[in-house]
Amino acid sequence: MSLTIEVARHAGVCYGVERALTLAAEAAREARGPVRTLGPLIHNPLVVSELEHAGVTVADRVEEVDAGTVIIRAHGVVPQVVDRAERLGLTVLDATCPYVKKVHMAAEKLVREGYQLIVVGESGHPEVEGIMGHADERARVVSSPADLDAIELSRKVGVVVQTTQTVGTLSSIVSALLSRTAELRVINTICAATQERQDSAAELAARVDVMIVVGGKNSGNTRRLAQICQMGCAHTHHIEDASELEASWFAGVEHIGVTAGASTPAAHIDRAVEKIRALTEAR
Repeated sequence: MSLTIEVARHAGVCYGVERALTLAAEAAREARGPVRTLGPLIHNPLVVSELEHAGVTVADRVEEVDAGTVIIRAHGVVPQVVDRAERLGLTVLDATCPYVKKVHMAAEKLVREGYQLIVVGESGHPEVEGIMGHADERARVVSSPADLDAIELSRKVGVVVQTTQTVGTLSSIVSALLSRTAELRVINTICAATQERQDSAAELAARVDVMIVVGGKNSGNTRRLAQICQMGCAHTHHIEDASELEASWFAGVEHIGVTAGASTPAAHIDRAVEKIRALTEAR
């Protein structure tokens, strides 16, 4: 039986994550004093561990850092966090994804123009918390149309989206809003890289016997990739590391698909492919 292992056309680290990793690596080499990230730089525990070995550690709060450099993670933060870091005399390195910054600007614009802001995304997610920091007290986070039932909406409503959300989720919430507002303005801030990875994953999952999704279990965009793949391929497995792969997953299959979230480096994808080959070559 011939075996094919196919990696999705669009998979792995996006521009924003690559930029954040480059900034962190440069800081580890060149910065004076300790280098800390405010929260995990990206949602990938393996990468965070690799950064720690390189000398870039994690601080949960600005107040935990008394000297050196703090790196604002790719998800961004509320403006007050940067202000506090600068007041404490810390060197601030902003690794916020440029596409996340566009969401911040869109949120500010809608609020400035008098719209009540609805943020489509995961409540409590660092990126969403950062977006809310650029809104006002009327802003609300929703993840499904049902969440709107508990919200008293204004006549003017503006919508922005967490960069890693799906178009389907956005569309369902917009449809629910249409009958409840006099004026609705939607700024689609889903990142193009996210959409490309989701489309590529869906296309591949529909053609394979087993689908492997590589990336942090705490990564929203990777979990969504796994959900999308599950719809096309019942035998979908989400792993963080190649060591989690099991030979039994590949028994009797001919076509294996692999994809990865936007916070998964190419080396992690390569390790997964190599391990799949090792697990299947003896059969």
